[in-house]
Amino acid sequence: MSKNLDRARSLVREIPDYPIPGVRFQDLTPLLADGESFKATIEALQEYTDGSDLIAGIEARGFIFAAALAFSSHRGFVPIRKKGKLPHLTFGESYGLEYGSDVLEIHQDAIPHGTRTVIVDDVLATGGTVSAAIKLIERSGGVVSKVITILEISSLGGRRRILEENLDLSIHSLFLI
Repeated sequence: MSKNLDRARSLVREIPDYPIPGVRFQDLTPLLADGESFKATIEALQEYTDGSDLIAGIEARGFIFAAALAFSSHRGFVPIRKKGKLPHLTFGESYGLEYGSDVLEIHQDAIPHGTRTVIVDDVLATGGTVSAAIKLIERSGGVVSKVITILEISSLGGRRRILEENLDLSIHSLFLI
């Protein structure tokens, strides 16, 4: 790992009992505020965009990394948003979180049929958010080629849950805890 990636990892801070007691929230905003660490993170993720046509980012922090990655790799960006935030016809998918449930949406016409799409999110925890995003991209006609996250909380089993439903999927996490 490069010096700047080591620094990027050191900037991720844990916030205990947020948003509810018992959750150890992983805050990546200090990493984003450090230009060299943010740049090193995006550069490290670029290798995982090979063989893809689009980059999809999950609201909210996934947007930041996905948009920067799409820009730097000369690919388009597709937002996957929380319910009620997109202005056109959408597909929706409910999902479970470590601390509740929610609904994600994507525009029905966001991804042309057969388009190879990389999903980007900031943290892989239980796998619920990423699983919902996979279903949305597939309903839109796209093909999920890879999933990229900045940080993976291995003890929560998200990777295992995603791979149970998507045997051939490639998941890449820059940092594991």
